[in-house]
Amino acid sequence: MPELPEVETVRRGLAPILVGHRFAAVEQRRKDLRFPLPAHFAKRLEGRGIEALDRRAKYLLARLDDGEVLVMHLGMSGRFKVDHANGAESAPGSFAQKAAEAPKHEHIVFHLDDGSAVRYTDARRFGYMDLIPADSLDTHPLFIGLGVEPLSKDFTPAWLAGKLKGKKTSIKAALFDQRLIAGLGNIYVCEALFRARISPFRSAGTIATKTGKATAKTIALVAGIKAVLEQAIEAGGSSLRDHARTDGTLGRFQHRFKVYGRTGKPCSRKGCGGTVARAVQNGRSSFYCPTCQR
Repeated sequence: MPELPEVETVRRGLAPILVGHRFAAVEQRRKDLRFPLPAHFAKRLEGRGIEALDRRAKYLLARLDDGEVLVMHLGMSGRFKVDHANGAESAPGSFAQKAAEAPKHEHIVFHLDDGSAVRYTDARRFGYMDLIPADSLDTHPLFIGLGVEPLSKDFTPAWLAGKLKGKKTSIKAALFDQRLIAGLGNIYVCEALFRARISPFRSAGTIATKTGKATAKTIALVAGIKAVLEQAIEAGGSSLRDHARTDGTLGRFQHRFKVYGRTGKPCSRKGCGGTVARAVQNGRSSFYCPTCQR
């Protein structure tokens, strides 16, 4: 499933196409994706202007001029293709796997007022879309429990230390908790923990003081999370399985992985001498260096 950097990469690719334009027409080729589409979905979108395209966790949020928000989640295999008004084609995000042939899996087409079109394809149909009033977005079931955005100014060592105080669960499990930090997935948790020299098995509460104050480990972890996400976005994400950038080119961050998917390879940290290992935690693979991550 695309993680936060991949979704942000797609957002940045789509924003120049959508923002400031109107939906001239919407082709809805089925009644549902992962879940049923909203009643009168196409009709409610037609004629609406797109004022902004934001992201919350792994959701894309197209803010419309009538006060509603078009919420889009890519699921496992959702992707967008853009037909530009000048006849050129592009795809926000590039995919390592070949796309399923359209129109069989091309479920929704957004036609814009400048003659361009944004096509949504989803072979597995794990993605979904909804229309939600902007003023009730924060209390909607999809968003009410989401935690802090890891790239926001609110995500600080002091904040994280306070949240981890006394937690006995592993730090890997704590970082996966979307009620704590929104949008983090397996790839970037593994990579951030490596940068912070923290074992994925370490009890979460041990990187804060007993009174919930930040430690050197808390500071290093927050810095590691922000750095790995920013670098992944700059590189266009990680092109694993179905992720793709909007311009049709592959993301490059997978070439910068320090531990993810590198089982048995030497640790890249200078002077470490360890070997990257893999273990299963809560049904997910953890990649780490047992020598320098404590």
